[in-house]
Amino acid sequence: MNLEVKWLEDFVALAATRSFSQAAKRRFVTQPAFSRRIQSLERSVGCTLVDRGKSPLELTADGQLFLITARNVVEQLGEALRHLRGLDPAAIQLLEFTVAHSLAFNFFPQWLDKLQKVVGEINSRMTAMNVGEATHALREGRCDLMLAYHDPLGTLQLDHAHFPSLRMGGTEMLPVCAPAATGRSLYSLDSNQEQEVPLLAYTQGAFLERSLRLLLRQKPVGLQFKTVYETAMAEGLKGMALQGRGVAWIPRLSVERELAEGKLVICGSEQWIIPLEIRLYRCTLVHKPLVERLWERLDSDQAQAEVAVGAETLA
Repeated sequence: MNLEVKWLEDFVALAATRSFSQAAKRRFVTQPAFSRRIQSLERSVGCTLVDRGKSPLELTADGQLFLITARNVVEQLGEALRHLRGLDPAAIQLLEFTVAHSLAFNFFPQWLDKLQKVVGEINSRMTAMNVGEATHALREGRCDLMLAYHDPLGTLQLDHAHFPSLRMGGTEMLPVCAPAATGRSLYSLDSNQEQEVPLLAYTQGAFLERSLRLLLRQKPVGLQFKTVYETAMAEGLKGMALQGRGVAWIPRLSVERELAEGKLVICGSEQWIIPLEIRLYRCTLVHKPLVERLWERLDSDQAQAEVAVGAETLA
């Protein structure tokens, strides 16, 4: 196999832009020359990496897997050169996190603080994404670690052999709504009377949507939900719930303050609560020394217990 580093850099640029013309501009070459270099890369690795029949183009399954290796090689080479030249030594120790939106502000800061008390000071960069985007970032090597809710039904579609995970905490989705003037909830999921409940729902495809949908299938006879608002963001649902627009299922760690201040109330019993597990994911195909040392340190029951943050600690 005769690979050139510039071909790997080309491929990484193509994966980022999903466009031959834009990637060629980024790499300061003509589009025909850029296309020939990608073809040379494909001949060298012996498989098709790019599905050219789609617009915007997509990587093949082989291309998605190879992208992790290509980005890893390019980044490690760049880090080595910076180190040899004495440039930006802090960047070598930088950890890139992608974090689910609802964990980014109400969980990640406290968790990172506990993590640093166990493993030492960490230079980090955090990007908040929806879980689907974060999973793609992890698959493609655009982040070192992903912090997200665990999906027991496997919708993340991550092979445990290549994408292992560690439990980092827990919380639960609570049914909440605004209080009435009496202080009691505007709506009650446990009422014996027939009623139509306005539902503040997650959009189809949102990570938390399926868990909620499975729960609502078990609703008692006489209780009907009418969707009045949809968004993929838990914070968006919280805002509408605060306005008295309906009932929303929101992670406890996102509504602790509002519950304590009485601005929101829980409107259902234990049967309406959905447990959530928070996990840290990595890709074993990316060989970054800092990530490997961190993972080795965390991969013990004691270390996980020291770093784990539960909903009760965020109250």
